[in-house]
Amino acid sequence: MTQRIGIVTGGGDCPGLNTVIRAVAKAANRRGWEPLGIVGGYEGLLEPQQTRRLVVRELDGLLTRGGTILGTANRGKFSAKVGHGESRDLPRDLLDATLEGFRKLKLSALVSIGGDGSLSIARQMFRHGMPIVGVPKTIDNDLAGTIFTFGFESAVDCATDAVDRLQTTAESHNRVMVLEVMGRYAGWIAIYAGVAGGADVILIPEIPFEYEPIVRKISERQKQGKQHTIVVAAEGARLKGGGFVTSAQTTGTGEARLGGIGNQIAAELQQRTGKESRCCVLGHLQRGGRPGTFDRVLCTAFGTEAVELVVRQEFGRMVSFLGTHVGSVPLDEAVDTLKTVPTHGGLVQTARALGVCLGD
Repeated sequence: MTQRIGIVTGGGDCPGLNTVIRAVAKAANRRGWEPLGIVGGYEGLLEPQQTRRLVVRELDGLLTRGGTILGTANRGKFSAKVGHGESRDLPRDLLDATLEGFRKLKLSALVSIGGDGSLSIARQMFRHGMPIVGVPKTIDNDLAGTIFTFGFESAVDCATDAVDRLQTTAESHNRVMVLEVMGRYAGWIAIYAGVAGGADVILIPEIPFEYEPIVRKISERQKQGKQHTIVVAAEGARLKGGGFVTSAQTTGTGEARLGGIGNQIAAELQQRTGKESRCCVLGHLQRGGRPGTFDRVLCTAFGTEAVELVVRQEFGRMVSFLGTHVGSVPLDEAVDTLKTVPTHGGLVQTARALGVCLGD
């Protein structure tokens, strides 16, 4: 009997989801297997089941198409993260129903494409008896066990372009421009885009900031005849001794929605320096659009390796970029620890060597 591989996308959207779907479907088809898309995240496995046949001749346009043709969800029954990233165990009856749906569809395995929340669910399902492998997706790049997650490079390109554009308007008006970028509790997007775009101040969650060093940096630039300053702030950046700034009330069924720190920083810097300060929140622009070249290659390699894991029946693992090649790690290694920017790592040291203020 022909093997049938299910593909599910969960959590937030990001560039490259469709590219992975294409790679899994084409690699499975070449083995004579049937790829089947699960529509709407994990809930597509529950009654009434929602699926989509993935006909290979219709997949070529997916290489460059943003979003996911299968749809996704980061709220509802399958929320595995609550508050500020705390894990949540799914009810046993929900796991039972999901496994029953998997069996009704006569699936041989499930490829779960997602971030820490979706892969936390995948681990729970694997422990519950489902043959499953994971593919690491998040623009935040905060999953352990892989050097890069797909979607990150494309998001950084978007953020760097924004820094480039803000440089010219800040210089024209002698302003302080604050760019707030995504990343949740990790500062990877901020540090990469800040260094790539030549920002003067970079604020990341890993290094709680104070205003005094930032004000000094602005003053130093003025003495050098530089009347504008660019600040890149991660949405999870926070004052020393303070908490995270959220844009929505935290509920018991979902994660806190970070956001708003950029506007706070701009208002405070204007008050302290007297310089006109503005904030630009890049927001969901970082998650949309076409994947970049690196992400296209990474997604394709991830998708084909996921099929190889199924072939070898190495379930309960996540494909991983290990620097020189794509391999895999246990899901336990991928989701137990948040991968954050090393405060004494190479990128931070590079920024300091250039005179960038990190708020400390």
